[in-house]
Amino acid sequence: MQFYQAEVRLKPCSRGFHLITSDILEALPEINTINAGQLQVFIQHTSASLTINENADPTVRVDFENHMNKMVPENAAYYTHTFEGSDDMPAHIKASMMGASVTIPITNGKLNLGTWQGIYLCEHRDHGGSRRLVLTAYGN
Repeated sequence: MQFYQAEVRLKPCSRGFHLITSDILEALPEINTINAGQLQVFIQHTSASLTINENADPTVRVDFENHMNKMVPENAAYYTHTFEGSDDMPAHIKASMMGASVTIPITNGKLNLGTWQGIYLCEHRDHGGSRRLVLTAYGN
């Protein structure tokens, strides 16, 4: 069994949902050497998250952002963690809801995603800055 790991620093993204599948593949080309295995992508932050969803129609990502903002609004009167800005506590809640990692099968040296699937960085802050990922691929 082979194990590969890389740490990636993504360029800062605006608030919203961004496809990062190509960034991941570029950062860990060893995926091509794995016949059958798994890739875990982990984000080292508490105000951004990861998910897998549609990679074809960009309006899906807009709808995700709009819906999350309605589910978890800013400036809720019951928030007590407010000193980092009105977008910070909602960002923590959204990140917990969406999750800090995704796992994708690797088959014949390629991510075995569905036809219309891509890996999203979910940036929940207005100015989140650069985000760090840990990529771990393993298999035969």
